[in-house]
Amino acid sequence: MEGSTEPYRQLKLPFGEPEREVGVKPRETDPVPNGAAAPPPEEPNATEAALLEQVLDRENLLAALKRVKANRGAPGIDGMTVLELPKYLLEAWPTIREALLAGTYRPQAVRRVEIPKPGGGVRLLGIPTALDRLIQQALAQVLCQLFDSTFSESSYGFRPGRSAHQAVRKAQAFIREGRHIVVDMDLTQFFDRVNHDILMARVARKVKDKRVLKLIRAYLEAGVMANGVCFRSDEGTPQGGPISPLLSNILLDDLDKELEGRGHAFCRYADDCNIYVRSRRAGERVKESLTRFLQERLKLVVNEAKSAVDHPWKRKFLGFSFTRVKDNARIRIARPSLERAKSRIRQLTWRWKGQSMEQTLADLNAYLRGWGNYFALTEAPRPLTDLDEWVRRRLRAIMWHQWKKPGARYRNMMALGIQRDKAWQWSYSSKKTWRMSGSPPLHMTLGNTYWRARGLVSLVELQRARNS
Repeated sequence: MEGSTEPYRQLKLPFGEPEREVGVKPRETDPVPNGAAAPPPEEPNATEAALLEQVLDRENLLAALKRVKANRGAPGIDGMTVLELPKYLLEAWPTIREALLAGTYRPQAVRRVEIPKPGGGVRLLGIPTALDRLIQQALAQVLCQLFDSTFSESSYGFRPGRSAHQAVRKAQAFIREGRHIVVDMDLTQFFDRVNHDILMARVARKVKDKRVLKLIRAYLEAGVMANGVCFRSDEGTPQGGPISPLLSNILLDDLDKELEGRGHAFCRYADDCNIYVRSRRAGERVKESLTRFLQERLKLVVNEAKSAVDHPWKRKFLGFSFTRVKDNARIRIARPSLERAKSRIRQLTWRWKGQSMEQTLADLNAYLRGWGNYFALTEAPRPLTDLDEWVRRRLRAIMWHQWKKPGARYRNMMALGIQRDKAWQWSYSSKKTWRMSGSPPLHMTLGNTYWRARGLVSLVELQRARNS
């Protein structure tokens, strides 16, 4: 468990109070895909059969509550925030726990939220209620201990001790070994098209507590509420719930094992999978056979328009790409990632927002710090330098726009130490704001030193600090 749960013990939440435990018969069987014969039933041991008790253990629930509160997040369809959850639990938890143990608990539908995708279209998120997020998080913590050790070493997404940066580094190592062709597999709306029966069959390989299986299926089938109307969920595991990433790894572990069995070099982060081979002909064969495997075995659809067999430096992986240096490939920031960053910075530094420079810097720094820490992995830092310069020019344009009248511009330029004649000349210039933001007087007086003193985050300095 991460960190201390002591503050949550002080809330005197009724987690772990003894309740009458009732076994309830769940759905009889989960269908076995492709008509395969069902394996003979195994008798679960006492620990396996009591998995729900581990989920509802006081320490596990306190850790889950700590994690849910740290993640914050928007409220679900009931409007309850995570800050209101502890007070609600003080009264309702004994009843909720009894329903969970009896198998009568019914999750509420998730709230549908549409997030625009960078390349067009929308990503559908499902926001569970605060209570369901707590239960899902408690489930995920126990199931992670059960499944994670069995996952592939080439799986990096949503796993403890693993990161996107590790996946990019591993991809770089494959390229340096001479694998100069990548099979970039893209799945169409993966989280929205997961087959419930196939997923549950894979969960049941290690989960023997029928009550836990029944609860997971209840979350899969909880439904979605959009525009006040609730729709039934026949497939998919909505993004937005704490358990969805783990379930995606459980399902796609079959893909990992298939790739390992064939001896392929690959990196997978959630549904983003790249396989590295030595020739385009081999890549085409791999793409064709994996497309069949995903469609027939896992009932997933490959997006042919976005999938490709190409050189790694022509593709992007987790926001990064690679330089075109064969056996010494360096990590660089993919062009679409730079374009998305510039688009967001334009929004944050729009001259007509009418907010103070202090607020603009606070909003901008929050974005630059998160973006810069992630892309500090790059080994081609020139785009960071260019982006820093462009950000400072955007800020100079804001200041010039806010000064407005020639008199105010003259006084402010004099205060910055510009010579009287130059200040007079530039204050009454007819040049437009963007042109003025790059003029020598402003460039010199409102340069690196000025913005560093005002606390502006530098992407170049973030990268240096990370690599030092």
